[in-house]
Amino acid sequence: MTTPTWTGMQQTMTRFATWIGKNIDAVIALVLAIAVGVLSVGFDLPNESEITDGAVLAVVGLLATYLLRDRARRGPVEVEVRQALQSSSTSLDDLSAKFDRLDVFEGVVTDTRRALEETAVVRVISGAQVGQVLEEARRDTDRWFFKGGTGTYIRAKTLPECVSAARRDRRTLWFRLEIIDPTNEAVCGDYAQHRRSVADRPDATGETWTLERTRKEAYATILAACWHKQRFGMLDIDIGLSQTMTTLRYDLAASRVVVTRDDPRGEALVIDSGKFYYGWISAELQTSLDQARRVPVERARTAPLDDEPTVEEVRKLFEVLGIDLAPGYTDRDIVEIIRKALRAKDPYE
Repeated sequence: MTTPTWTGMQQTMTRFATWIGKNIDAVIALVLAIAVGVLSVGFDLPNESEITDGAVLAVVGLLATYLLRDRARRGPVEVEVRQALQSSSTSLDDLSAKFDRLDVFEGVVTDTRRALEETAVVRVISGAQVGQVLEEARRDTDRWFFKGGTGTYIRAKTLPECVSAARRDRRTLWFRLEIIDPTNEAVCGDYAQHRRSVADRPDATGETWTLERTRKEAYATILAACWHKQRFGMLDIDIGLSQTMTTLRYDLAASRVVVTRDDPRGEALVIDSGKFYYGWISAELQTSLDQARRVPVERARTAPLDDEPTVEEVRKLFEVLGIDLAPGYTDRDIVEIIRKALRAKDPYE
């Protein structure tokens, strides 16, 4: 029992010594004030100066007492504040981590929303709506990229109407066309066979698809492009001849891309501009055109065409362009190419 009591006394004395060390200035002031005050009061007849000094010392003693009490109170408060700050720091760290996780979550939500919006942009329309959608795309467009078969609809509607609008507004027009090569008999035969396999009856033009028709349709698109170029100088047109066929047709205007098949009654896809898939298709069409056999349309100025081209003018044009007409083509065949070029029938009617 002696040891614990002695230990407790040692702890008490240690705490007291620590307290004295922290408050030594106030303790000394208090002791001096009490001692001097008591001594001054002990005289029988204190004079005025002694009374004043005693009062001052008493005030000093009160101040020292207040200082000791203030320090005694401030100690626990400092501990509480320190603990609160530590707790706040921990809470702030936790809050920062939560904000980081919230940013990640918001990023996932944003990406998901964008994916859903992009998916919604790819619209499916019926064959009956294709003509209307393409007509809307032609309004005020300054460009047109086409990749497909022979470009029948391009000659019938797209090229003449876009040129007319550009001439009216006095602005440039940018056309890029990729069609099958009419000098490639194999690819023309494959295309004709494909068209007959999906529709063995005459289409809206009143004709069935054969090797010769395929060739003449492609020749007619080249002739139409050169004819319009000679009449509208602000038409920037480029033509590529593909050595492979495609079952899809791409029509890219400034406002949208329309993807159709060879059957005008079938469904089509519409992708509005400003979306990432629109940019993808635009880049794909340009890359594909760069790999095709280019038609030097700029040479057509050396082979002028009348408003109603003659057979000799057309033969001269293809000779200048370096594109051979099919062997055995008669004047009647050339006349048919001219008719298809300048008076093509709308396959969607």
